[in-house]
Amino acid sequence: MKTVMLLCGLLCDEVVWEAQAEALGRDYDVRILKFVEQDSMEAMAEHVLRNAPESFALAGHSMGGRVALEVVRRAGSRVERLALLDTGFDAPAAGEAGRRAVLVNQALQAGIDSVAAAWGLPMLAPRHRSEPFLVQAVFDMVGRMSGAIYAAQTRALLGRPDATEVLKKLDCPTLILCGMEDGWSPPERHRRMAELAPRAILRLVDDCGHMSMMEQPDAVLAALREWLALDDSAH
Repeated sequence: MKTVMLLCGLLCDEVVWEAQAEALGRDYDVRILKFVEQDSMEAMAEHVLRNAPESFALAGHSMGGRVALEVVRRAGSRVERLALLDTGFDAPAAGEAGRRAVLVNQALQAGIDSVAAAWGLPMLAPRHRSEPFLVQAVFDMVGRMSGAIYAAQTRALLGRPDATEVLKKLDCPTLILCGMEDGWSPPERHRRMAELAPRAILRLVDDCGHMSMMEQPDAVLAALREWLALDDSAH
């Protein structure tokens, strides 16, 4: 049975992939990984490789997409296919550390729950910000983290390398997916990623923000199924 590794993003845990993992689990060995003990992209990538079989399909959301690219950089021959959701490939931008520090410092001083709304609501498409069950699920997920975890994950993100060359050298079936209303990792960035990756398909999801798997679970599942069915004979 093919193994599908699903990597969680910043302040996210298994719940973010819950709908897709349940559905795909009927046909694949699905393993979800979160990153609560590592504070570098290198350590996160090694965590994936330690917990993965010799070859596997790899999907990463947000920070998890950055980790997935680092996994490919280190052990590309083990990755049969790659999916990058609501993420990016560039090195940190000027001023990014300062912008991220505001909420991290608040979480460290006042507790992680104090930043749930300020961090979580902008991650959702505007119309989804008034859906109580979805909003509460995001807030609860943040609440299961801590200021220390948030700080460690932020250190990892601020230490990320540029992954342009990784994308250019991909030789496996690749899915690039983004919510059309993702204000954190916008569609235009994903169009660029799809242009860089030789065997990429681009799927932009309507009425969807950064938390695509939770906001539009069926559309994301359909895209993942399409990706998993792509011919990989050239790999």
